[in-house]
Amino acid sequence: MLQPIGALEKKQVTEATERYIDQAEAIFDRRYKRVPVLFDLKGRSAGMFKIHGESRVIRYNPWIFAKYYEENLRDTVPHEVAHFIVHETYPRRGTRPHGPEWQDLMLRFGADPAVTFDLDLEGVPQRKQSTHRYHCGCQLHDVSATRHNRMKRGRVNYHCVICDGRLVYLD
Repeated sequence: MLQPIGALEKKQVTEATERYIDQAEAIFDRRYKRVPVLFDLKGRSAGMFKIHGESRVIRYNPWIFAKYYEENLRDTVPHEVAHFIVHETYPRRGTRPHGPEWQDLMLRFGADPAVTFDLDLEGVPQRKQSTHRYHCGCQLHDVSATRHNRMKRGRVNYHCVICDGRLVYLD
């Protein structure tokens, strides 16, 4: 049975996160506030940079780190730190999450600017979320229940990354 990473590994991941922030300070010749590092992420994501109001946090999935520790130390940690640094360095709304600023910083970190990983997550606890069918101008989309509910409440519209068409619910 897979167990989440322990205190020693969490300390090493937190220290690696700190080292990448230090490296970014040298790259941009400025100081960055330190961001809390949590190990409470679940599901299929190994890491996440989260903004909620004025607070920022980097969250890691302790089960995925347990299964692929070295890969996540090498790939996920700089990935999430780069999101944090790009957000703090280029706070305008037009900066894309995996855009040129983020990709450049990943390369400067000596990390692969790939966006996702495709690893076997057998044994990693996951929550299965229902999906809803939407369409745009070019294809069908399976939209998570969370995004579906946001659209239903009129809080946000999502667009296809291929044709930029607005996603429309299929009844």
